[in-house]
Amino acid sequence: MANPQDSVEEILSTVRGGAKRVTVAKRTVAEVLVGASGHLTVDEVTVAVQDRRPDVSPSTVYRILEEFEELKIVVHTHLGQSAAVYHLSGAVHGHLTCEVCNYTMQIPAAHFDVLGKDLQKTYGFLLDRHHVAISARARTVNQLADATYSEHTTPS
Repeated sequence: MANPQDSVEEILSTVRGGAKRVTVAKRTVAEVLVGASGHLTVDEVTVAVQDRRPDVSPSTVYRILEEFEELKIVVHTHLGQSAAVYHLSGAVHGHLTCEVCNYTMQIPAAHFDVLGKDLQKTYGFLLDRHHVAISARARTVNQLADATYSEHTTPS
């Protein structure tokens, strides 16, 4: 596994390379993202940043995440009806989200390739795998958590 401090420095180097200033707030956001075990909402990033730097406002965190996205440091994804989540750019993957229980799983990007090619050929649209999740009802709980299919269906 790469040294987290090296990863933070790579992010800050990208910021500098984009002719942007490196600030304590940007360094702290970078540290939070590198230390995250998964995808984070803006609120989760803000709480983690403010735990370290209480003077950093939520609007500053949001602007930093927007800047990081412009610099292709992070991507955000809309997972069903939940708030958008952010994660570091890297291996392309897709998301499946159960519309009933909101469980989300990452899947290899290859699963989206056929769909992406079909959408482009048929409709002229390029699928942005990072930006959206496929929302559906989970067929079985063994794939998700310890529930049954009936718990994932809504009464008629």
